[in-house]
Amino acid sequence: MSSTVITHNQPTAVLPGGLVLLLAAGAGLAAAALYYAQPMLGVLGSEFNATPGAIGLVPTLTQLGYALGLILLAPLGDRFDRRRIILGKAAVLTLALLLAAAAPSIQVLLVASLVIGVSATLAQDIVPAAATLAPEASRGKTVGTVMTGLLLGILLSRVVSGFVAEHAGWRGMFVVAALSIALLGLAIWRGLPRFKGTTQMPYLALMASLFTLLQRYSGLRRAALAQGLLSVAFSAFWSTLAVMLHAAPFHLGSAAAGAFGLAGAAGALVAPMAGRVADRKGPEVVTRLGAGLVVIAFLAMAVGDGPLWLIAAGAVVFDLGVQASLIAHQTIVYGLEPAARSRLNAVLMGSMFIGMASGAWLGSQALAQWGWQGVCGLAALAGTAALAVRLWPATKI
Repeated sequence: MSSTVITHNQPTAVLPGGLVLLLAAGAGLAAAALYYAQPMLGVLGSEFNATPGAIGLVPTLTQLGYALGLILLAPLGDRFDRRRIILGKAAVLTLALLLAAAAPSIQVLLVASLVIGVSATLAQDIVPAAATLAPEASRGKTVGTVMTGLLLGILLSRVVSGFVAEHAGWRGMFVVAALSIALLGLAIWRGLPRFKGTTQMPYLALMASLFTLLQRYSGLRRAALAQGLLSVAFSAFWSTLAVMLHAAPFHLGSAAAGAFGLAGAAGALVAPMAGRVADRKGPEVVTRLGAGLVVIAFLAMAVGDGPLWLIAAGAVVFDLGVQASLIAHQTIVYGLEPAARSRLNAVLMGSMFIGMASGAWLGSQALAQWGWQGVCGLAALAGTAALAVRLWPATKI
């Protein structure tokens, strides 16, 4: 177990590769827990005889729990040792995944989904920890590398979930997920240094400071709004894809739905490159390019007739845009006030996952009312709004 104590203004001269790998893997495994259910939604709907609207509450509550956890718990990383917070959340997440595996009804699964969302926010304690540990000159690259792990965890979780559910059942998938988090907790207990708090604010003052930060920094407001809108598009696609593929004319199972995660994972690989570009040329150009790619991808899918190759190609392009924008927005936000990185991250990611929850609900409604083209149209509209935020003069936001 590490006894090193890190403060916000004492990053290591060179961040060891093994520690970066641990942080990236930890962020990926924690974030993956949010998405294991998505390729299995068709199977879960049949298992519990639930309507599409009811089963759509599984991803909605997971994302809502994540947003609540970010807003209510992530700011504690500025007040207490992030390492202890991460370990505590890992224990709760393990138990919540086991509850999902044993769920006898849709109601229990929904409760487990909410708790999974809240506790999986340990991923967003890991990201500011990486920003704190990294030297300033390579902070964008380090955050980009950790975010690659997080984003690959999100996207490859669908591949793993679809495969495991096909061969071991959906309950088996949740058991495997719980085991992975338990092992992660052990690795973090042994390998992650302690962190010294950067503020002595009581909890209520800490929460109030979120609004102070929003008032103080226009860059934070723009980043939170734009990334939240992009997240509506992202979640509308991924939370409805399995239901769409499960129905006519495709009649595909969870493994096929999960395989689309491979297409999305290709986009996530751009994250370190986006971080390097943001370090060298500034993040603004990256945010605009990313939002533009999201709009192009969903417009292409909306005007097409829904062939699988077009959906796969669109997943590559829009995931690339969303992830590149996220890295650029994090580069902007983490540079605003180093002593408040956990709170700044809570605002940015809280907005993002409010967008995720909204996108999951809006996407299910669009699919029910207007079909797959309705989902793509909704996502294209959200991407266009995000691009407008990034193009609008900063003084107007």
